[in-house]
Amino acid sequence: MPNIKSAKKRVLVTRKKTEQNKAIKSALKTSIKKFCAAVNAGDKETAEKLYPETVSAIDSAASKGILHKNNAANKKAKLAKKLAAIQAA
Repeated sequence: MPNIKSAKKRVLVTRKKTEQNKAIKSALKTSIKKFCAAVNAGDKETAEKLYPETVSAIDSAASKGILHKNNAANKKAKLAKKLAAIQAA
């Protein structure tokens, strides 16, 4: 445990930010799973509705530094490909 006041504060701030990042990442994973479940079920309407919400969540996580921008782009490309496949079918 740190003795210096600034080090104590860093521990508290880091703990709080870690919890926030975990919550955002968990919500992001849930959003992606919902979209993928709709695609796998063949539910075109739900997938089309969830797609913009999921992409928005990915962009938000990338802007906050939770995801790397290339990782976010990769995830969005995969989701777009799945959406295109279900629309074509």
